[in-house]
Amino acid sequence: MIVRLLAVLLLSRAVPAQNVVHYTTTNANVKYLFATAEPVLRLKSGDILDTNTLDCFGNGLKKPGDTLSMATGDNPLAGPFYVEGAEPGDTLAVKILDLQVDGETGVGAFAPGFGAINETNYTPMLHAPLPERVWFYPIDHAGNTATFKALDSDFSVKIPMHPFFGCMGVAPANGEARSSVVPAEFGGNMDSPQASVGNTVYFPVNAKGGLLYIGDGHAAMGDGEIAGTAIEVPLKARVQLSVIKGRTISWPEFENDDTIMTVGAYRPLDDAVRIAMTELVHWIHQDYGLSELDAYELLSQVAKIHLNEMVDPNYVVVAGIEKKYLPAKKKL
Repeated sequence: MIVRLLAVLLLSRAVPAQNVVHYTTTNANVKYLFATAEPVLRLKSGDILDTNTLDCFGNGLKKPGDTLSMATGDNPLAGPFYVEGAEPGDTLAVKILDLQVDGETGVGAFAPGFGAINETNYTPMLHAPLPERVWFYPIDHAGNTATFKALDSDFSVKIPMHPFFGCMGVAPANGEARSSVVPAEFGGNMDSPQASVGNTVYFPVNAKGGLLYIGDGHAAMGDGEIAGTAIEVPLKARVQLSVIKGRTISWPEFENDDTIMTVGAYRPLDDAVRIAMTELVHWIHQDYGLSELDAYELLSQVAKIHLNEMVDPNYVVVAGIEKKYLPAKKKL
């Protein structure tokens, strides 16, 4: 009995319990801006946040016949979540532990003035804009699929689900407030499939506490999100928030066991690529020891570029390199 008790005590010391903090998101407490605001919850570095998020329509569209006018707003956000010890110049690490689609139906839509191959405020045309259309996607949780059903024929097809956050970001620098539709240096509406389970997302801390916002859940999305939406769904989420002191970054980054990735968000699209690639060169130089010119040349041979979306006020590109092509990481 004494031996068993000692074993239990030693095990409890070796694996300290992680603090899990629960929060419930509703239409009454969401935000529509990435900004410095009163936090809805305070966490310590290393805490796990267990919460839900609403879809980009505020869970307002439920069935065929529902219209976009029934949405409560664009991209309602859970947060902001304050992390103790986070100061400007630090990095906030968000490890995505679990994401589950929180419902039985996803929604896809396009609207006049929005989309990659439709007229927009940025690309005005004389022809009449495309009309509003809304699609509903039945969710099969057991099969991990969502079903596309054509509106103008009887065609249907199952799409594998890959849940991720469409919106994920922190308070912008200099006290700015940015719409939940915008992606930029603080993260925001990045529509990045990389914001999924198994990846850690790094954000520059611009305000005390970091002030993390999350939302705009997606069950799946094609490259470019060309019609303006993914398969929009609410999510149940579990993420771990940690502060990295003394590490300063300028743009969001992603990392998993195999790859490091950087974000570029801007218009035109080629500038988004330049931002992502420049940030990746800096990361390789700082953490892996290659000169910037060697890193530049290496990326020309093995880098991968993913076009996340080209419908938001800024377009988003993620550039990455597999770690197998890099030297051992420097001890910092």
